[in-house]
Amino acid sequence: MSKTPARPRAKASPRASRSTAASAPGSPRTRIEHDSMGELQVPADALWGAQTQRAVQNFPISGRPMPRGFIRALGLVKAAAAEVNAGLGLLPKNVATATRAAALEVAAGAHDAHFPVDIYQTGSGTSSNMNANEVIAALANASGKAGKGQVHPNDHVNLGQSSNDVIPTAIRVSAQLAVVEDLLPALRHLRKTIEKRGRELRRVVKTGRTHLMDAMPLTFEQEFGAWASQLRSAEERIGDSLKRLRRLPLGGTAIGSGINADPRFGARAARALSVLSGTRFESASDKFEGLAAQDDAVELSGQLNALAVALIKIANDLRWMNAGPLAGLGEIELPALQPGSSIMPGKVNPVIPEATVMVAAQVIGHHTAITIAGQTGNFQLNVTLPLIAANLLDSIGLLANVSTLLADSAIAGLKVRPERIREALARNPILVTALNPVIGYEKGAAIAKQAYKQGRPVLEVAIEVTGLPAKTLAALLDPAVLAKGGIHGKPGGGGG
Repeated sequence: MSKTPARPRAKASPRASRSTAASAPGSPRTRIEHDSMGELQVPADALWGAQTQRAVQNFPISGRPMPRGFIRALGLVKAAAAEVNAGLGLLPKNVATATRAAALEVAAGAHDAHFPVDIYQTGSGTSSNMNANEVIAALANASGKAGKGQVHPNDHVNLGQSSNDVIPTAIRVSAQLAVVEDLLPALRHLRKTIEKRGRELRRVVKTGRTHLMDAMPLTFEQEFGAWASQLRSAEERIGDSLKRLRRLPLGGTAIGSGINADPRFGARAARALSVLSGTRFESASDKFEGLAAQDDAVELSGQLNALAVALIKIANDLRWMNAGPLAGLGEIELPALQPGSSIMPGKVNPVIPEATVMVAAQVIGHHTAITIAGQTGNFQLNVTLPLIAANLLDSIGLLANVSTLLADSAIAGLKVRPERIREALARNPILVTALNPVIGYEKGAAIAKQAYKQGRPVLEVAIEVTGLPAKTLAALLDPAVLAKGGIHGKPGGGGG
């Protein structure tokens, strides 16, 4: 079973002064809580109540609670709901003030230790919604801001809501915030780092490769530019998916019809969430869709999957170029970060590209799980919501972190090995392609084969075979000129 990172120790609970059950010597103190199913014991210092405790007992599966970003989103949703319900006259102002303040504490991460419910729980995420309701109610009551009344988890914190619209909303809020605040900035940083290194190496011409075999030459700027374009396309695709992800089904309540919610609640809550989070959200026009289907989450996951594929391509190119340094291509040297072997002294491995490949593999696996989860919407509700939330946020976080690492610990500090590059380029038999319009394909192939067989530069063999002036052939076979493309078939001619 995988271990979850340690969370902050639980603070003393405002509930602890309620009826406390006697415990055996040395065992944790508990208190009695009740819900519609009856009474049960809850740790005395826990902010949560009976429904959360039942979930803790019912789902001892992974030991992994819901992610920090998701708890943050729940707090923001509850704060927005309290604010809107007060404005609609549905919640006393003192109760709303206390609830909103407590919810913002939850959003800020002050009480993460009190959110113990496992990812693998009821598919609607009801346990996590009630966990938030119970913790926020306890904090609001303890603050004294609610006055003489008691803030109730269901009647006040959950007013105008259902787990069935809160959890799908929290998925969208948490994913969008993670993308906007973490992933897109990390991608831009990686892309700009690649572009900068490309500009610095724009005059360095190297052997191109197709099928892992020698091909026509190109510059490092051209090769790095392709990576940068991949990342720019990924940014655009991910940004486009946010147009649909920002549509929130909050206000749809149980099945999408909005039962027990003011018709104005959804739109106002989306506006309140936009202000609280600093990013744009809007109320979904069809809340039935937002509960029954998670297609927008699957779409975003698909774009993360595409980004993972791009990162694998970039990472593996780096690994190939760095391979050696003697028996491989050895075109570049990646920064030496740690010893590469417990038995082979002096060995240094491309650890950052390898970590990147592993991250990408995990993201691809997450996408498969999210795809399957997205299918599991029967009639009016998808019942794999916690899994979608956890995998989506894990993918976003992993990609953001490894993109920054790839930029700062690999690409920013890599060095080229010019001697190795020039040696391979001079012996590249494929340079003869430039002579095709002058001497024909067949004679060009013969020159290439002879140069390769004899281990000689193409220019040297071409001078012998063609009888053309060395100056003319040198101009035709100049790798820097060839890297620009175009037609080089006539002596003195050039391509753009």
